[in-house]
Amino acid sequence: MEKVLQLRGQHRQKVGPASVDDTLLIRGAQLGDTASFEELVRQYDRAVLRLAVHLTGSQEDGQDIYQEAFLRAYINIGSFRFECSFYTWIYRIVTNLCLDHLRKRSSRYRDLTTTISPDGEEEQVLDRVPDQRAGASPERNMASRELRGYIARAMQRLSPRERVVFELKHYHGLRLRTVAGILNTSEGTIKNTLFRATHKLRVQLAAVR
Repeated sequence: MEKVLQLRGQHRQKVGPASVDDTLLIRGAQLGDTASFEELVRQYDRAVLRLAVHLTGSQEDGQDIYQEAFLRAYINIGSFRFECSFYTWIYRIVTNLCLDHLRKRSSRYRDLTTTISPDGEEEQVLDRVPDQRAGASPERNMASRELRGYIARAMQRLSPRERVVFELKHYHGLRLRTVAGILNTSEGTIKNTLFRATHKLRVQLAAVR
């Protein structure tokens, strides 16, 4: 298992059509074949790490949750009953870990590239890079930074579950049915949660227009 966890940060493949049938890999892992589980990690590690880091708003916390998620998957792979895809199963594990983290720590939303300026204030690393696109201007860059700040503060006002649902839908592009499967609830419940989250964000961002 130590070798598996050392795969953290390598991100060799994007999630998508599996290069090897997940069913064969899962059955191999259930029979104790470590190489089969390693291949599952290779296929999904990038997506899982991205999700964990994005939801927690912290690369360090995201890395910890990423590692814990695959550790739990490794320990519990024997109980996998093929009632859902491995994709949904591992996303469910990491999402639940992130929800627990957000509830316990009341983690505030921020981009991974946030750093501390010499003045002691938070700023985005990407904001230091001049926009070289045609039509770019300092005024436009400033407006973009301000907008990201408004969005970040608005996201902080969502409940952990609302935030997770909103991000899974809009930042990770998952269908509501998939989100419902990950959170082990009905699609109708997810629609209601997404509606509440969207309404809160619109109210918070109304003054930006």
